[in-house]
Amino acid sequence: MLVRLAHVCIETTDLEASERFYTHLGARRRFEFRNLQEMLIGMYMDLGQDTYIELVLVGEPRIEGAINHFALQVEDVDAAREHLLAAGIEVTEKELGVDKTWMITCRDPTGVYIELHQYTEHSLQHRGGTCHIDYHP
Repeated sequence: MLVRLAHVCIETTDLEASERFYTHLGARRRFEFRNLQEMLIGMYMDLGQDTYIELVLVGEPRIEGAINHFALQVEDVDAAREHLLAAGIEVTEKELGVDKTWMITCRDPTGVYIELHQYTEHSLQHRGGTCHIDYHP
């Protein structure tokens, strides 16, 4: 029934900074939203393969329903890290997650936590199985 993630909607008080950030990740503006006064109030950023990030301009972001994080798959996590660092974006060191996937993390201009994943031949996302972690809700 499900095909893929369609989009994640992120509220932002700085549409230009958010678009610039996601452009550094390789996304491109697919289409935009304008109000009746022709003010740019949002856009869909195309991540490829019919997956998008919807950016919506707000006066104040809501706390309720905040996104904890989302992950984007990249072809080369090292290249992605170098590219983001060159753009002045803070990025963590590369690490192999407990799911056997290489990852780096960063935050967008609104504070949303983003994981960038590079799958390996042993990644549980491709192989399935159980990932044991020390976590207690």
